[in-house]
Amino acid sequence: MDSTTRENLGVSAYHRLKSDIIRNVYKPGEKLLMSRLKERYDLGVGPLREALSQLVAERLVVAISQRGFRVAPMSLAELNDIYDARAQIEGLLLRLSIERGDDSWEADILARAHTLSKVVKVNSSEELLEVWDTRHQAFHSAIVSGCRSPHLLQIRDSLFDQVERYRHLWLRETVLSEEALARKHQEHTELVEVILARDIERATRMMREHLMTPVPIITEAMRQQGLA
Repeated sequence: MDSTTRENLGVSAYHRLKSDIIRNVYKPGEKLLMSRLKERYDLGVGPLREALSQLVAERLVVAISQRGFRVAPMSLAELNDIYDARAQIEGLLLRLSIERGDDSWEADILARAHTLSKVVKVNSSEELLEVWDTRHQAFHSAIVSGCRSPHLLQIRDSLFDQVERYRHLWLRETVLSEEALARKHQEHTELVEVILARDIERATRMMREHLMTPVPIITEAMRQQGLA
């Protein structure tokens, strides 16, 4: 097996395992047995260890000395800390984007908002969740892209990786509810209007409120599922 093939297997293992952790296939604190992982993903120990090491770096998996790996625990304290950190960094990036963004930045925001607002016919609730979330992420990424700071955007990406398990709980409660989805659409419309008006103070305040709205929803979902 050449190095490219090994690398591709490692990347595949990483994405598949990460997706399963985010979707709660493996519960917080559950031991990740190598024998089970090999069977589920039809991969060898090498690619799986590479994937697990990457997920340790992203704090989705915990390495146990001489005893393998476990799914990282979830807690209300971590939930609140990560969401606060995301709101803080997003506010900074939004401020910089409004100061530095040009006409093409504005046009991209409008295009992404329009795509997100379109009703999509899909075959299942899981597909609806995935399509909406992909467009939702693209919308928010377009907003902060005007900051023109690769290093700050990298910090944002890192926080996003850590929050995904919690976000998935919120997505299921929001995307599969027409009422909740309509509220989100209204928030996005108002946010775009203020951003394009270049009202920095109001836009950053609204962005923080927008990003923190999932916290009570996730808190309740965690309690119902015995995660808190």
